[in-house]
Amino acid sequence: MATLKETLAQKIEAHRPRTAKLLKEHGDVKLGEVTIAHAIGGARGVRCLVTDTSYLDPMEGIRFRGKTIPETFAALPKYPGSEYPSVESFWYFILTGDIPTAKQADEVIEDFKTRAAVPQYVIDVLRAMPRDSHPMTLFSAAILAMQRESVFVKKYIDGMSKMDYWDPTYEDASNLLAKLPRIGAYIYRMKFRGDTHPHPDSSLDMGGNFAKMMGIDAPYDDVARMYFILHSDHESGNVSAHTVHLVASALSDPYYALSAGINGLAGPLHGLANENVLRWTQAFIEKLGGKEPTEPVIKEALWETLKSGQVIPGYGHAVLRKTDPRYVSQMEFCQKNLPDYPLFKVINMIYQVAPGVLMEHGKAKNPWPNVDAQSGVIQWYYGVTDYAFYTVLFGIGRAIGTLANITWDRALGYPIERPKSVTTAMLEEAAGVNMVAK
Repeated sequence: MATLKETLAQKIEAHRPRTAKLLKEHGDVKLGEVTIAHAIGGARGVRCLVTDTSYLDPMEGIRFRGKTIPETFAALPKYPGSEYPSVESFWYFILTGDIPTAKQADEVIEDFKTRAAVPQYVIDVLRAMPRDSHPMTLFSAAILAMQRESVFVKKYIDGMSKMDYWDPTYEDASNLLAKLPRIGAYIYRMKFRGDTHPHPDSSLDMGGNFAKMMGIDAPYDDVARMYFILHSDHESGNVSAHTVHLVASALSDPYYALSAGINGLAGPLHGLANENVLRWTQAFIEKLGGKEPTEPVIKEALWETLKSGQVIPGYGHAVLRKTDPRYVSQMEFCQKNLPDYPLFKVINMIYQVAPGVLMEHGKAKNPWPNVDAQSGVIQWYYGVTDYAFYTVLFGIGRAIGTLANITWDRALGYPIERPKSVTTAMLEEAAGVNMVAK
């Protein structure tokens, strides 16, 4: 039976003619019109990127390789003794579009075990940095420090066909992904748990080993599997995914590209959102003054929030026009594993009330919760109460989709990204106005 890399090679050979045909025969087909608002507004909604690993549907949410989140979790083989698939089985799926058998998933698990050891010099780099460095700074630095390990760089210097660029990119991506959970857990234990470090367990998959190194008992291994898969990919236009793609388009190796993407993920408008939601929710609970979070109590408190000019964090999304399925997956986990947890009860009641309040308020395009409205409560329940670490968890997951994407970028020979800029004066001329001071 074909291994993951052999299957991926077959998929690449079958896909290349599709891209070549589109460029040669249909390159002039228009996908839409770019406006001044697009140019000034961050190119939001402009269809100018290609990614086959996922698609964000406004009504269905994210689709991984054509499957919704519930379909993905249902189709992938469950890790033995777990209610969730392994991250390794998802890696097979997002790379190839095929649902792996249990045997194929086990092959990837075993392959990752051979790649998972973190070089001692990475630990030395982390320990040499100031202990008050943000976890994302440490995480990005650790990734960049390993750039010397890049297989792609060595192969490129030796000389290889452009058609083979995907192969060492795949090797770098697999090496990185296998190591990231261990690096993340090391950062967590070094900064927040007295610099004590449980040894990894070579018998476990990525999710199980991450939970072991975090020092958290089951079912936190399932939390890790679920969390990393849910945060893995989100098309290629978001900041972290686009940054990885952009940097890699210059043929920078995956270490450079992923480190850059992690830096983008660290922004308050991107990966830090889940931290902000949890802070807001806990402050919201304090304002309730111990009141039971009933529907009338929550409704009154939400209206007070909106009337004071504040927003309800975690609600609304740039694309989605319904409840984020990633939110639903985590909510279902909470309903099963921590239904009476006070923090979850408040968040769940906000979910019952907030959409109606926001629709009545009339200013929100999308009154439904996104993934960030739910994710922090699970981490808090299992003792991960250090907000600054949450984005590292996000980054481990996001690496899956971005590394799969750049492997395919190299396989299909996508060129360096270079959009054209215009000046403000050109925009004014196109609009027929003259704003230059006389």
